[in-house]
Amino acid sequence: MADAERVTARQRAILTAVVESYIDTGEPVGSGTVAEAMARRTGEDAGLGAGLGAGLSAATIRNEMAALAETGLLEQPHTSAGRVPTARAFRMYVEDLSGGVHPRIDAARLSVQSRQQIDSSFVGLAGTQALLQRTSHVLATLSSGVGVAIAAATEGDMLEHVHFSRLASRRVLAVVVTRSGLVRDRVLALDQDLTLRELETAASFLNENFRGWSVERVRAELARLVEQERSAYQLLVNSVQQLWMKTVPEREIAAQTVYVEGVANLVGSQSGGSYEDRERLREVLAALEAKQRLVELLNAYIDARQESVRVVFDLEEHAPEMAGLVLIAAPARMAGESRGTVGVIGPKRMHYENTMNAVSYIANVFDRMLHPME
Repeated sequence: MADAERVTARQRAILTAVVESYIDTGEPVGSGTVAEAMARRTGEDAGLGAGLGAGLSAATIRNEMAALAETGLLEQPHTSAGRVPTARAFRMYVEDLSGGVHPRIDAARLSVQSRQQIDSSFVGLAGTQALLQRTSHVLATLSSGVGVAIAAATEGDMLEHVHFSRLASRRVLAVVVTRSGLVRDRVLALDQDLTLRELETAASFLNENFRGWSVERVRAELARLVEQERSAYQLLVNSVQQLWMKTVPEREIAAQTVYVEGVANLVGSQSGGSYEDRERLREVLAALEAKQRLVELLNAYIDARQESVRVVFDLEEHAPEMAGLVLIAAPARMAGESRGTVGVIGPKRMHYENTMNAVSYIANVFDRMLHPME
């Protein structure tokens, strides 16, 4: 990018110090603060070349910060002596974290404490659905942002088992388990009453004839059987079709389950703002509640085939109410196939290294967490 070509290695080191100080405090950053930070974090561990941060005077840093401001990477709010990073600065910072001379984004770099916290959070859970639901909670806790987990579309998912339980007259509990581990349960209101024996027969029919079929293919085959049969067998097929259509409605075949947790974190990060800030936050919360927008948002930016965690700053291009927020997300896989997307939505002032590594770690170990249940 053009910014990268115009910024020296020393300026990158200074910019990193400014961004990280601003993330920590939320206050404009002065040259003295940068000098102290660079003195503490010189060398390869900070992602800086040898000597880049050592021995720089506050005056030298101040001149370099002025140059960074001219390139549009820093700005000076009001009459403050300090500077704050622009959106372009955050992008460059994340690029350096991911692919700089000394990359810091690697699931293995996540602290032992965080890894243990993640692993212990999933103990005892079974199935993709339960894991994704817990994932949203874990990411919200680790990031202090909004944890998001979205199950992959059920289209193409294979039926493993179905069970029907009679609750009352014309009321049935249906439980469908898919090969991916997704468990869907629903209370059905039937047009006609079915006995316990009829429900057991219908479940046996589905399990014996359609195990391993995609859920949408089951619907198509049942419709074909209803049209074809003109015998006593028709009664059974009719019952099975009614149960299946109510258990897996057509409009939900390609639907995606969305888990969101940590909205209170987002509220906290915006406390004390202006009326305009509170109104924008209200729009954001409304968007988070309209979960289909989240599905569209993640699908627009996260490719199930990608291998690494992605950071997206321009959310407002797809969802205007998300202006000022950042998405960090990655696909979660099992046996090489995408089972959904996990991520965090938060303000620009988030701890990118920790959050990116946490998202990457959860996405990478999803296969290991699910494997024993297959």
